[in-house]
Amino acid sequence: MVVRLSLAVTLAALSVTAVQTKSHRDIPDTFSSIASCVDEPSTFSCENTAPINNTCCSPTPGGLVLQTQFWSTWTGLERTGQLLPEKSWTIHGLWPDNCDGSFEQYCDLSRQFDPTPSPAILPDGTVVPAWKGPGIDTFVSQFGRQDLLDFMQKYWINQGAPNVDFWGHEFSKHATCTSTFDVACYQSYKKHQDVVNFFDAVVRAFHRYPTFSMLASAGIVPSNQTAYSLDSIQKALVSQTGAIPFLGCQANGTVLTEVWYFSHVLGTEQFGTYKNVNSTTNSTCSKTAGIWYYERTKSSEREVRA
Repeated sequence: MVVRLSLAVTLAALSVTAVQTKSHRDIPDTFSSIASCVDEPSTFSCENTAPINNTCCSPTPGGLVLQTQFWSTWTGLERTGQLLPEKSWTIHGLWPDNCDGSFEQYCDLSRQFDPTPSPAILPDGTVVPAWKGPGIDTFVSQFGRQDLLDFMQKYWINQGAPNVDFWGHEFSKHATCTSTFDVACYQSYKKHQDVVNFFDAVVRAFHRYPTFSMLASAGIVPSNQTAYSLDSIQKALVSQTGAIPFLGCQANGTVLTEVWYFSHVLGTEQFGTYKNVNSTTNSTCSKTAGIWYYERTKSSEREVRA
């Protein structure tokens, strides 16, 4: 009886494993094709001396790539469980600035999934229609990527509105202006494949810059009693990235809220090598007054593990 029971348990375990494996294999690929890029000249974006012929191979014209993060102390939706990750900054986005620091936005209105466009009217007068369809998270779910959604719910946090609205905004405003996420760059394109691919790229870029840990390692931690100088914050980040990021502050430049890491990219934004470069935007933090890097209330954050 014991032998028969053990065999039954073993077979059941094998059956579960088989189902899990099949499920994993059924998850479709969402990466773009770089086969046409293999023979292209290799150069960092914004450093090429000749025009980029294949815009699927290098972010064009937005070759200055920004990985941007927030330091927030509340979400406004704590009662619904929308909390901030303990000991971590949160994702703002992945932006394709032009090499001169200018930028485009909402470049493909056929891929506009932002329920509250900002701006709602572009500089040329084009109206950006509000998205009335399902949340952009449903596109990710259709590809079986619950793992990606779980990470985004932990680290890509909105303030005053659901996280999914923020994700739709960032894709529609920025990804549609990045040439390597163009629909034409996907072989046998599946609807919304580019959305999943962009979110994967955002997460990959976010992992490059563990802002909380870099600052904490230099003795700069959230505090309601101690303010820090802009110079000390910049030096801590430069020592690990080799370039000066943009630091954003509110309250007359005294409350730290944002950091933007600027890069040139060798290859695509999805898979390429990022080379840190100095910010093209001046910091909005005070150079003379103390900078407050405030603590969060415990009710606004939760423990998270990758």
